Amino acid sequence: MLSILVLAALIWWGGQFLGLGRRLRFSLLALLYGAILTLHLTLPATAPLRLATGETAAPWLMLAGAVALVLGYRQGLRVLRNRAQPEAADSEATPPRSQKFSETELERYARHIVLRELGGPGQKKLRNARVLVIGAGGLGAPALQYLAAAGVGTIGVIDDDLVENANLQRQVIHRDDDIGRPKVFSAQAAMVAQNPYVEVRPYHRRLDAEIAADLFADYDLILDGTDNFETRYLANRTAVALGKPLISGALSQWEGQISLFQPSVSGPCYQCIFPEAPAAGLAPSCSEAGVVGPLPGVIGAMMALEAVKALTGAGAVLRGEMLIYDGLYAESRKITLRGQPDCPICAGGADAGVEPDAALLGRRAEGV
Repeated sequence: MLSILVLAALIWWGGQFLGLGRRLRFSLLALLYGAILTLHLTLPATAPLRLATGETAAPWLMLAGAVALVLGYRQGLRVLRNRAQPEAADSEATPPRSQKFSETELERYARHIVLRELGGPGQKKLRNARVLVIGAGGLGAPALQYLAAAGVGTIGVIDDDLVENANLQRQVIHRDDDIGRPKVFSAQAAMVAQNPYVEVRPYHRRLDAEIAADLFADYDLILDGTDNFETRYLANRTAVALGKPLISGALSQWEGQISLFQPSVSGPCYQCIFPEAPAAGLAPSCSEAGVVGPLPGVIGAMMALEAVKALTGAGAVLRGEMLIYDGLYAESRKITLRGQPDCPICAGGADAGVEPDAALLGRRAEGV
């Protein structure tokens, strides 16, 4: 039996000296063990090979049990350590931030920095900003990609859906290998791969009233790319209560719309414009009405652009205005939105009303 143990040691350490990988050395040891166990189970008790390897199989079975216990114990420790320290694992994947931009970051954001409206101060504002995106679907996918690429320092994404094959025609942040994976984790992987200098916070759950206020309070700006009125109204109520700017986008078939709602500064809130959800059938989802693949990219990129302007103070944002884009005929128009004096959410101003075409589009453009 001693000779077998010496042979096993030669396989392990001799193989390491020869450059053999751990998996190959484990395979060779397993092959040796299997051969010895086969000898003990097949040869008679008086056979010389059996006598030379310990006479009985009991010591070898005990050795296998001891090895199994050690390996199981180590695996259990690894699982517990990963559960207890998820943030530490994440921090290893994200380079630590310093107060100054690194040379790599300066080169990465050079096209921003040379813009007169942004410059270094604007890029620093983006780096220090926190943006929450509701939904990692058609609108959320391009918005998340461009926010990460632009260098927004902290990006939260909340969604309870899994990636499906039917999503990939338009939700370009996800890949075929991501099918079945939670959208927030798929999006996080793509964003960190695009820009390791941003922090991505995934929330794999549905936004509800229980968490909305606490979640929104951690962010400077909210992007709403959801596909249902219940969540839209919740996001609007919470954003108004906290005074957070809310960028809302919607689309259907060939048309999309985008606006920024912040009645604490000026203009109406979302519910001023759409006081109640439309009747069933008036706002079909993408699966029912269809949507052309690039359209979410157009509107989602516009949402990211509005976020960049709102965070840096560049240009004029769509506060109190709605941009409507018709992709089928390559037309766009912008209309003025007015608050409702009796709005239950923001009691929005003396000028009431909304253009009829915007109300019509609002009833149609839900679902991504």
